[in-house]
Order: sequence, then structure tokens, then C-alpha cells
Amino acid sequence: MKLKCVLLSLCSSLIFAQKPYQTPFEKGNGNQTVTYDEMNAYYQDLAKNFNTIQYSKKGEDDNGKPIYVVVYNPFPEKNLDKLRKNKAILFVNNGIHPGEPDGIDATMMLMRDLATKKIQTPQNFIIAAISAYNISGMLNRGSHSRANQNGPEQYGFRGNARNYDLNRDFIKADSKNARSFQEIYQWLKPDVFIDNHVSNGADYQYTFTYISTFKERLGNTLGAYFYDDYQAKNLDDMKKLGYESTPYVNIHGDVPEIGFAAFEDSPRYSTGYTSLFNSLGTVPETHMLKPYDKRVDATYKYMLVNLKNLDKDYLKIKQLRVDNLKQYQAGKQYGIRWKIDSTKFSTMDFKGYEGQYKPSEISGKPRLYYDRNKPFTKSIKLFTTAVPTGYINIPKYYMIPQSQYKVIEEFKRNQIQMKPLQRDSTITIESYKIKDFKTVKNPYEGHYLHYETTVDSSHKNMNFQAGDYIVSTNQPGVKYIIETLEPEALDSFFNWNFFDGILAQKEYYSAYIFEDTAAELLKKDKGLKEAFEAAKASDKKMAEDAQAQLDWIYKHSPYFEEKTFRQYPVYRVL
Repeated sequence: MKLKCVLLSLCSSLIFAQKPYQTPFEKGNGNQTVTYDEMNAYYQDLAKNFNTIQYSKKGEDDNGKPIYVVVYNPFPEKNLDKLRKNKAILFVNNGIHPGEPDGIDATMMLMRDLATKKIQTPQNFIIAAISAYNISGMLNRGSHSRANQNGPEQYGFRGNARNYDLNRDFIKADSKNARSFQEIYQWLKPDVFIDNHVSNGADYQYTFTYISTFKERLGNTLGAYFYDDYQAKNLDDMKKLGYESTPYVNIHGDVPEIGFAAFEDSPRYSTGYTSLFNSLGTVPETHMLKPYDKRVDATYKYMLVNLKNLDKDYLKIKQLRVDNLKQYQAGKQYGIRWKIDSTKFSTMDFKGYEGQYKPSEISGKPRLYYDRNKPFTKSIKLFTTAVPTGYINIPKYYMIPQSQYKVIEEFKRNQIQMKPLQRDSTITIESYKIKDFKTVKNPYEGHYLHYETTVDSSHKNMNFQAGDYIVSTNQPGVKYIIETLEPEALDSFFNWNFFDGILAQKEYYSAYIFEDTAAELLKKDKGLKEAFEAAKASDKKMAEDAQAQLDWIYKHSPYFEEKTFRQYPVYRVL
């Protein structure tokens, strides 16, 4: 009996030695994901037992729950500011859409394998990860909200506690989550960024797809290296590990073999935000219809190949991030709106399934389906090059009045360097008037988003008060400054309604009184009269609308003294 107990004890010890620190995912059936409490307990245990792992609160979800960051740092020095000088930083985000939990489970295994030295200790980088970003969504578990997804058995919900899609909030930062992310990002200042997701859309043979951040917004120097060198090596390594991949299939409602274009991850998205600070960014998009365990494995392996290639190329990447800033100097042109160039494309052998149409059992109308019994490999076109549809010349400075405190708060959180004026000053500036814009009919992520904004510009001397801010463009955050402050940029603060107060008049007139005033103005001012008649002649609607005519006279008279109407309250110093 005693010998039997010794043998049982020895067997238990051997089993533990073979599989130390198993994650809840590994203990399950391959189709189950960790809960929030299980995840925190696991990382806390890992940090307790390995001095290379730190697990700490670095932010807050909209529901008040803490957002944690896990760091693997094998070096004696733990101060990131000191480490950053000669080491690279890889930053991973998980669980922004908690119904897509692949990265949460994969990162737990990766951190464990680094801590236990199953993976060779890196020489040149540290890795930090948000264990789960959308905590409130992760806690809102169910089994049916991802109607098109193959597992896991239970998972979180896309919206957070205030029903925001957090992957649309990175530049406007309405949520505590986004503000926490910005603080974490600026604390880490990573060289490479990965945001783990799961795809929607077409059916095809690949388990692993990816979005490489928009190379034109990343910048010529860094974008070319990222696409042609670093990412190419990652994808080649993935293929060697059994995961042939394709760019994210950016098409819905049709078959992918017609070809597809690169996804423009503007600054509202995570990699669009991180590209503004010259981080190489990827959104892995494992395919929703593949088994959960395969998706987790593919996510794990993509992070793994990034570690290997970052370890090799860290010095080159760090230098290229510095060199990339040279193209964003004052006086140079900057593209603020983009479209895919349909004349430039590459080709790839795409592995898909034949898409056909058959009568719907619901409506009887033709419906699309993919026949997995008919796989194919076809050469298709990929459109990954964009051309600018709008330019600005980069100013030397921007002037932000202290009254625009919301903008100032955003800039401070993003570590944009600003200097308050020490005394009242008169400065020669370029000023914008909002010429035109369109607005979405339905609310989008808490906003009535503007788009297709255009401006008129003029130059003048303007008085600024002590305490107003001067913002130099000669700093690492130059792209963030431009993309937020230039009204015509896709995700500008203007388009996200930061300045809607300037879009409404504050003083009006009573028509029955101003009729007499307007008539007197036309009698006395010959130039006004001629301009009024010309305006009526060129605008038939105005010629038939008495109120429109009166309004035209009002807005062209001395009585319309609304200097703030459509006056963009941020100014450029050239």
C-alpha cells in the first residue's frame, strides 16, 4: 500500500512536470474560452511564481472593472524608459470584441511558455499585452450573439457596458477603455503592435487572415519595409508552421475571387491609431468558420513569429521609426484622404471554395452559398496601393485656444508636446472656415459623424491670449496632430463633432423687421444690390424663395457679425 502511494505521488509529479501552468483553455475540450476571473487568477499565479512576469492594473473599463496589462520582461532592468533605448517592445491587444476571444487564450499560453522557457528567452525585446480590453463585454457571456461563428461554446459580447464598439473609438476616445488604451500605448511606446480578432464575411480555405496597417498612413519609409520585409517574413514563417494566409478578405455579399482591396484602418481603429505614432501594426483575423482550437493555435503562432523577427530586426525597426518622421516636416505635403488605386495591383493564388447561388428555403430567392466540396486555387488581384484625394501642407505650428480644453485634454493624454503662451501675442496665422460637409443620417458610435468636409482658408494677424497653446509639428506625434486637427481628414476631431458649436448661428433676425432694413441696405449699397441680383439669377430656388433672399441679404450685411459661425477654432502657423 505504501509503495502504491509513492508511485501515485511520483506519477502526479511527472504529470505536473510535463504540463505546468495549464490554461483553462488547455484543460477544456478545445472549444471553451477562459472567463474574466479565471484569466486574472491565472496571470496573478504566473506573476507570483515568475519574476519575469508582471501583471498590473493599467486602466478601467466603462463598467469600472480594471483593465490589466501582463508584461514579460526577462531583463534585470524593469524601467521601460531605460529599456526602450536598446530593446524593442511588442504590444498585444486582446478581447476588444470578446466574442472573438482567440487572442485571450493564445496570449495566456504564450506568456506561460516564455516564463517557463519553453520558448527561448529573447535577447532584444519585451512583450506586453492587455489581457482583455473590453471587460464588460467579456462578462456579458452567451452562446448565440456570434451567429456566424464556429465556437467557442460561450463567449463575450461585442459592445461594452455603454454599447460602444471599442474598435471605432481609438481617436475620439469616448470610452474609459479607449482613454486607458491611449495611456497604456503612450506608456509602452511599442515598436510593433498586434490586435487579435476573428473575421466575418466570405468562406475560404484559410484559417489565418490579417490586416496590415494602411501603408500610406504608416509612411513611405516604414510602410515599404513593413509590407515588403517584416510582414513578408512573418507570413513566410506562418506558412512553414502550417498556416498559409491571405490578406483580410475585404468583401461582403460577393465571392472573393473577383479580387479585393486593402482595408483602410483609419485612426478610429486600433492599428490606424498606432500607425500615427509609427508602430508596425497587424490585426490578425482568424476565420470564423474554422474550429476554435485551430484559430487559437494560429493566433499563438503569429505572435510567435513576430517575436522571432522582431528579435532579429529590432535595431532596424527602431531606426526606421525615427527615419520615417523625416517625411513629416513643416512645409511638406501630407495626404489626408485616400482612395485605392485601381491601376496598381499584385496577384496571389487564392484558395477558396466555389461560390454558387441556389433558391433560399426562406424566401425562394437566389442566395449565396459556398461549396466546400469544391475547393479551388485561383489567381486574383489584390489592390494594396492608395493615392491621396486631398493634401495639406504641414504647418510649423498649430495654435489651440485654451477654450478648446477637450482637444487639449486629448493631446495631453497622448503626450503631445504643447507650450502655453506666456503673454498675449499677435501671430500671423492661416485660418479655416468650414465651407461644406455632410453628416450621417443615423447615429454612429454615439456621434452624428461628418464626412466630405471642405474648408476655405485665409491668412491674417490674430490676437492670442496668454495660456493659449502652441503645438509644434516637429515631434513624434506629428501624424496624430495632423489627423485630428485638419478638418478634412477622415477621422478629424471636427468630423467627430468636437467643434459642432461653430455650426449654428447664435444671433438671428425677425423677418418682419429686417424686411425694411434689407430694402434700405439695397437702396444705399449699389454693390450689394448687384451681387444680390446676380445671386438670384444663378440660383433659381433662391429666386423663388422670399426667406432665402432675405437671409442672403442678412448674411452679406454688416448685421451678420458672427465671426464664430463656421470659423474653425484651431489655427495654422506656416
